[in-house]
Amino acid sequence: MSLLFNAYTLSIPRYLIYNGMGIIDTYWVAILPHMASTLGVFLAKQYIEGYIPKVIDFGVNIILALVIFFVGKIIINWLIKICNKFLEKAKVEISIRRFLKSLLRAMLYIILIIIICDRVGINTASFIAVLGTLGLTVGLALQGSLSNFAGGVLILLLKPFKVGDYIIDSGSGAEGKVDRIDLFYTKIVTVDNRAVFIPNGSLSNATITNNTEFNTRRVDIVFGIAYESDMDKAKDIIYNIAKEDENALQDKDVSVFVSSLDASQ
Repeated sequence: MSLLFNAYTLSIPRYLIYNGMGIIDTYWVAILPHMASTLGVFLAKQYIEGYIPKVIDFGVNIILALVIFFVGKIIINWLIKICNKFLEKAKVEISIRRFLKSLLRAMLYIILIIIICDRVGINTASFIAVLGTLGLTVGLALQGSLSNFAGGVLILLLKPFKVGDYIIDSGSGAEGKVDRIDLFYTKIVTVDNRAVFIPNGSLSNATITNNTEFNTRRVDIVFGIAYESDMDKAKDIIYNIAKEDENALQDKDVSVFVSSLDASQ
């Protein structure tokens, strides 16, 4: 047996029904679906209205990022042209010139990408940390090769010697005519026609004697003479021979002197 109670509120019939388990209010049963629908529309509207400014900001950031990219690309090309002109005036080797331009371009584009990511809202701190870790790892793995490469860059920029010079490497003791200067190794050809490849890392840190740096060289010739010989007469003879030699430069002084007192032969 159930008890029915009829009431009217807002033109909606209201019944309190007891079904043996509890009381059911038919008013709320009728109005709850309408309230849920209205609430859903309201929440959806609030959700969309809350995201509209964010979408607009994101679109503006994308447009600004594109503008930054194209402007940055123009600036990068301009800087590379200036760098190329400077290297050409400095008469830097074409191989090192190409490498420096590629390195500068890569570095500038990395900076440009970081600026664009920061503008869009991407966290660049982790990106920079990854780049730093990667650079450190590669540097440790290629320590010897990077040392040779840095030495090659220094040799090509500072030019302590050039192709065709006759050099003596105090570190390895090798000497010969420079045949080729690469970024990692320098090739010299010895007087007995052997090719010697010297790492640029050790070559840039060693004492290099360049025998062909200047157009003229002083020649030292040592003569052995007995103690009982006439020293002044021997010096005059040697001096006159040197002055009369057509290969000797007459505007340069000739020096004849006793260099050492060795054991008699």
